[in-house]
Amino acid sequence: MDADRDPQLELKLDAGRPLPEVIADKIRELIDAGTYKPGGRLPNESELARGMKVARSSVRTALQRLEALHVLEVKRGLGWYVRRTPPPPSTSPPSWLEGRHYRMSDLFELRIGLEGLSASLAALRATEGEIEDIAKLNQQHKEAGDDQDELLHTDEAFHEAIVHASHNDPLIETYLRIVAELREWRYQSYAVRGVPQRSYREHSKVVRYLRNRDSGGARLAMNSHLQRPYDELTDIDDEPLDTMYSGPDVEPEWHNRNPDG
Repeated sequence: MDADRDPQLELKLDAGRPLPEVIADKIRELIDAGTYKPGGRLPNESELARGMKVARSSVRTALQRLEALHVLEVKRGLGWYVRRTPPPPSTSPPSWLEGRHYRMSDLFELRIGLEGLSASLAALRATEGEIEDIAKLNQQHKEAGDDQDELLHTDEAFHEAIVHASHNDPLIETYLRIVAELREWRYQSYAVRGVPQRSYREHSKVVRYLRNRDSGGARLAMNSHLQRPYDELTDIDDEPLDTMYSGPDVEPEWHNRNPDG
């Protein structure tokens, strides 16, 4: 028997859902059951990761998701705490999309705007630890190979980590409400040959700009990454949104900085 595994933290993995979402649901379940009480402190990220047998980066993304939903709060230097007045016991945020039928291109345009801004803010506000976690998530994305389920899991975790690193709560909440609507499309996109490797390389470019604290470059790199799949949508207008930089695609020379970290 594995001495580190905590039976209370055992996860029910679902191939159709990203791992951080499964972790977040488990923590929410334990809160609703009274295992973690309002105002109480959670085990630290390392302890949760060991108990669930998952990467610490996945735990952090899950905790950040619950913070955005006002289930948890982080006290710098102390850890993660359950909010004293938790929201109603629901695992999903209320959606203003419910009952509405927006075009895929409309949602994707909103995603581009939110993620471009998130990358820009993350370059300014993210901690060094958050940026390194983002880089590790991209490495996991590369290691997913051709496994569509794992590619989706790691892609969602990478992008969500950048959004959380913006430290802008309304932005985070809005993003979480729209991104689920794009999940099936994202899953199918990874069946196309060459997409996984291209995704990893474009993610890596975003990471370089984040590491060098280049806010404008991070936004442009993210917009460029999302422009290609947007252009492939079938419901866009004759003159679609163009978010890409029209100049030469050459990264700047960051003086006194190492672009590879």
